[in-house]
Amino acid sequence: MIILSRSEIEALVDLDTGLAAVEQAYIAASQGRATIPPVGYLAFPEVDGDCHIKYGHISGDPLFVVKIASGFYRNPSIGLSTSSGVMLALSATTGQLEAILLDEGFLTDLRTGLGGAIATRALCRPDARRVAIVGSGIQASMQIRCLHRAMRETSLTFTLWGRSEVKSATIAQTLAGEGIPVETTDNLEALCRSADIIITTTPARQPLIPSEWIAPGTHITAVGADAPGKHELDTALVARADIRIADHLDQSLAHGEFSAAFDAGLITRDSCSELGGVLAGMAPGRKNRADITIADLTGIVVQDIAITREILDAASKSLDKPVVDLST
Repeated sequence: MIILSRSEIEALVDLDTGLAAVEQAYIAASQGRATIPPVGYLAFPEVDGDCHIKYGHISGDPLFVVKIASGFYRNPSIGLSTSSGVMLALSATTGQLEAILLDEGFLTDLRTGLGGAIATRALCRPDARRVAIVGSGIQASMQIRCLHRAMRETSLTFTLWGRSEVKSATIAQTLAGEGIPVETTDNLEALCRSADIIITTTPARQPLIPSEWIAPGTHITAVGADAPGKHELDTALVARADIRIADHLDQSLAHGEFSAAFDAGLITRDSCSELGGVLAGMAPGRKNRADITIADLTGIVVQDIAITREILDAASKSLDKPVVDLST
């Protein structure tokens, strides 16, 4: 068995291989080649926290993965990260524990960023350039990093809005040091009205973005609503969208961004498709430049399986010997 620390994991990350692996994982899920049980969920409303337990298996993969990830949003006030977690990789042949990835939530943040980049690249207009980031937490910076890499041949401009001007400025300064220019703004409405792409990354429980702020042709990737009660987009906006894409339709309609509009009878299951289906050419994506497209990403276990396997494969190459049997 191998145990990897967060610092060891971060040193093994390759965004390009991660993007490719997560994209294939989405396709596997939509093609019915993955076992994705319902998400285990614990809420701690008294401290503004939650914990997700996701587990599953991709057919033919030598490993299955159990992931525990938490988000406690008051933690920065006491000097702690909002995210924490661990990935457990077990043999799909023997059930034995093969690897423990002590990632402290980093891999969940990473695979969420990769998923957002994949969805945005697949659904935005070809001439989209202006990217609005809503939120100033860990996921805001991760979405920027991953999209910048995924669409590196496109001259994207990033502008960030967050409730905390200090946190927004810190993100901009950090990413500037990585060679990614980011502007900040305190005017969310003006930002949304002028954007080609909007990526929402907040744990909001009241909608932040109304329909009237969104111009035809805009693409929105919503990653914040991953649990019951979270809600970033107005239901009228979700209903207005020409194309609605979920990472996993059951999760999205149960507790994702689409759930409020679905529960209100404003949208139907048949009016939504899955991201893996779009990527595989089984479902339509954007049809024309005027379409408003929304991707609702609740986070699914196939992403965790894909990124875990990529890290273990990279560890094997780094050590020049297998750390886990990844043969299929």
